Amino acid sequence: MKVASATGGVVAGCFWCMAALAQAPAQVSNGLQAGDILVRARAIGIIPENTSSTVSVIGGHVDVTATPAPEVDFSYFFTDHIAAELIAASTRHEVAATGTVLGRVDVGSVWVLPPTLTAQWHFLPRGFINPYVGVGLTAAIFFDSKPAGGAVTKFGLTNAIGPAIQAGADFALGGPWFANIDIKQVFVNTEGRLDRGVIKARTALDPTVIGAGIGYRF
Repeated sequence: MKVASATGGVVAGCFWCMAALAQAPAQVSNGLQAGDILVRARAIGIIPENTSSTVSVIGGHVDVTATPAPEVDFSYFFTDHIAAELIAASTRHEVAATGTVLGRVDVGSVWVLPPTLTAQWHFLPRGFINPYVGVGLTAAIFFDSKPAGGAVTKFGLTNAIGPAIQAGADFALGGPWFANIDIKQVFVNTEGRLDRGVIKARTALDPTVIGAGIGYRF
């Protein structure tokens, strides 16, 4: 439900921006083109879907919290329309097992580094509004996991690689500056292990990543 609501909000925001800027020039002299490097800084929200198999031994399923974070990305334009984007961010999440025979069990916290590389198609690189779509891969690297204590003395999540799709738009602000909105859907599966593998759960995190920010073209 949270994913659907957030996704709907971003889509509505895209339409609102396009409607508000409808009177802007269709072309800008300083749009994006082959050879450009676009560096963006975004504020993002990561919303895990948390679909998982039953936790072994105690039942229930894995719940990983949503979280906001800063993000930096770099895009290189091979042609006016084709670019590659590398996204870098690191986020901290709380992990729990819910619906178990013990009720809710706080597992601990973990950091994840999810570098994502996508190939993009930009529809209107010289336009005032430049929508794009992309497809690529995400590597979810989990580190610095801290057990909640009590019955949980050790836990960790396995690293994973999965596909990612995205859609977004850049808005020319004048000169080398651009505003940006972006949404990604990432598909990653990971296995959680508690107390040296005594309890296991395989979960499809499948986070939706929603972001907005500003970019500078070099």
